[in-house]
Amino acid sequence: MADFNTIDDLDLDGKVVLTRVDVNVPVENGQVTDATRIEKIVPTVKDIQARGGIPVLLAHFDRPKGKRVDAMSLKVVIPALEKALGQTVKFADEAIGGPAKRVVADLRPGDVALLENTRFYPGEEANDPTFAASLAALGQAPWNLWFLTVLALALLCWRVAAAQDARAAAWHALAAGFGHFALAMSWIVEPFLVEPEVYGWMAPFALFLMAFGGALFWAVPGWIAGRLAPGFPRQGMAFAGLVVLSDWLRGWIFTGLPWALTGHIWIATPVGQTAATFGSIGLSALTMTAAALPLVFRRGTGWRAVLPGATLSALLIALAFSAGLARLAPPLPSDTPVRLRLIQPDATQARKWDPYWSEVFFRRLLDLSAARDPDRPAPDAVIWPETAVNFLLDQAGTAPQDIAAYAGAPVILGIQRSKGERYFNSLTAFSAQGMGPVYDKFHLVPFGEYTPWGDVMARLGVRAFAAQHGFGYSPGPGPKAMALPGLPAFQPLICYEAVFSRHLLTGPDRPLWLLQVTNDAWFGTVSGPWQHLAQARLRAIESGLPLMRAANTGVSAVIDARGQVRAELGLNRAGRIDAALPGALPPTPWSRLGDWPAVLAAAAAVLVAMRRRLTTTGA
Repeated sequence: MADFNTIDDLDLDGKVVLTRVDVNVPVENGQVTDATRIEKIVPTVKDIQARGGIPVLLAHFDRPKGKRVDAMSLKVVIPALEKALGQTVKFADEAIGGPAKRVVADLRPGDVALLENTRFYPGEEANDPTFAASLAALGQAPWNLWFLTVLALALLCWRVAAAQDARAAAWHALAAGFGHFALAMSWIVEPFLVEPEVYGWMAPFALFLMAFGGALFWAVPGWIAGRLAPGFPRQGMAFAGLVVLSDWLRGWIFTGLPWALTGHIWIATPVGQTAATFGSIGLSALTMTAAALPLVFRRGTGWRAVLPGATLSALLIALAFSAGLARLAPPLPSDTPVRLRLIQPDATQARKWDPYWSEVFFRRLLDLSAARDPDRPAPDAVIWPETAVNFLLDQAGTAPQDIAAYAGAPVILGIQRSKGERYFNSLTAFSAQGMGPVYDKFHLVPFGEYTPWGDVMARLGVRAFAAQHGFGYSPGPGPKAMALPGLPAFQPLICYEAVFSRHLLTGPDRPLWLLQVTNDAWFGTVSGPWQHLAQARLRAIESGLPLMRAANTGVSAVIDARGQVRAELGLNRAGRIDAALPGALPPTPWSRLGDWPAVLAAAAAVLVAMRRRLTTTGA
């Protein structure tokens, strides 16, 4: 029996499988003269496809020495590869970045893709942390290549551990972080392209600042590790623990942005279920522990030195998978008798506020809400997405009664409202009785929904992107549960608020379900909406509560109390989902304890790495 996993041991169904292959074949006059190496990879590719996987081929070719040389592009092997496989092969003219992401995101079962020559990148042969971390970002949704992230972070921990001083450790971490966040959060350019003639010039600056800002949350841990736990391997061990603490701090500093955490790579796997106990920061702790174990248990020299730690890392991940599968095994509570309808109008951001198109989208909302299926009961409530209509709540007149009458059920919707000179991004319910209670979004997106130093910026004519009135929204008082006639109590989350686990209500205020209304049209179509959906799933796992999600352009979804997607409407589709509200689980360990066990464990790991340093200092 083999002491390592093979394809037969892995669940590949529906997963993108990054596959390193050897296609370094002889070429003359633009033609492959010997396809033997290509033919030898065919059984592996076909086996992956037979098991439901989608192969993405990664290879080097010739010796371009870290520069793009068109004559050494892997495009030349495509005809021979297609002939050997007997199918079309999609090609990405980059191995990392936007072109690679778009190709991978468009793949479907049965497809196969080839990425550009990895030797076009200087970091490929140098084991550069920036290059590795760029690949590591493919562990985030929608690619979910978690194993690549673990390997890349293990390399980074090793490089930080081997750094000569704190400054060198910080530079390694900064470079790696920049590559990781530039790829994982490349969707940040999309809002600037809604009106490219006005804001397009800002897009590259936004991407740079986002990547650099995120990289600082890796660089600072690198510097601190070098100062507090100098030397190999303690420096790398301390760095791993500090990155976990940094992931936690990212949810708080400058109002917080806990996006693309190292632990998010597990959400789509059974491992994600451990967040019910340890939360998202616990998942980050798992990731960094798996990455650091080859350092902690290094024995001897050479590549064999990492085998004990790598084996323990594999066992840890296997244990986490087993624990997740065990949590998924028992049946969930029965669905409630409540029937909900989620509406997705597919109102693109560029047209959403155009007078003609806003009427088209409003009619679409009404028609989708009023549609009836003879074999299904009418919904108890209809849910529209964030800022669903083009009028203010205080200008609604008889619209609440009219809309509810047309839909044949109460309608819960996102809508803007004003109070004096202040504007709010809100949620309410329309029924035959009129307008219901109002919830105002309280955690606003900086520069998106409000502008820091707003009074000063207003004088300069600078306004928030997403606000249609005034110069930005005002925050509401905070999270709360809402009760509507005929519905169990729920907690509303408007768009960005679902990114923050700390906003979930627990204890006596705990609701029976979560409702997220969002407008993900701002995030493009490649990665942003899928990452946002993944975080909604994580909130369901952490809380043990089902989550109903209505998104303007997608992805609308029904998510059960274990974070499993029961039904969804993909991107840029108009439609509806009729579903029973799933049942809730009892409060999870995380809902009682929060992130503190994971935070304290990470802090303890840093102290252990510092132990010799402290002992030496004390002596």
